[in-house]
Amino acid sequence: MSMVNLVSGGLDSTLVGVLAREKGLDAHPLFIDYGQRAAKMEWDTCQRVHAQLELPTPVRMELSGFGRVIHSGLTSDQMDVKEDAFTPGRNLLFLLAGSAYAYQVDASRVSIGLLDERFSLFPDQRSEFIEHAETAIEAALGRRITVLTPLAEFSKADVIKLAQEKGIYGTYSCHVGGSEPCGHCIACLEFGFEKGG
Repeated sequence: MSMVNLVSGGLDSTLVGVLAREKGLDAHPLFIDYGQRAAKMEWDTCQRVHAQLELPTPVRMELSGFGRVIHSGLTSDQMDVKEDAFTPGRNLLFLLAGSAYAYQVDASRVSIGLLDERFSLFPDQRSEFIEHAETAIEAALGRRITVLTPLAEFSKADVIKLAQEKGIYGTYSCHVGGSEPCGHCIACLEFGFEKGG
């Protein structure tokens, strides 16, 4: 079985890649530059972590024009990285781009690292969105591409624990893109990197 794994250099998507290898899946890691503030740090980390874990080399897709037009705390330093974090259409863009790439490499699945819905903040992190996205993608491509959410039963604490057990280290998850965690964005807060903490 072949799949496209949407990767960011973060802990969630890296764990998905390691789990896919353990299951014997043929994974095609795809990094999407959608114009996010952290794109350079994410991409550099993604390449490094995949190399150190001997995972397949990620492919980079350049869609940064999205973030230049769709402003959010993740794409613009003029907005608050936490309070304005919702980036409308981001996960749909990821799934469409990932599915188009899956079509290209003859894969039947695309994986996205969404966690348990109880911890979701935005509408494009829920199972209802995934179901509708699969339907729309099938209509657009004329082929069924299954969307996998292998971490859907996990909390962030579960991910951290399992990643440690698998020997995953050196990932990057801050949305600001600096060399040190900002301590304010949603990703930093999930890892307990709160400023002053």
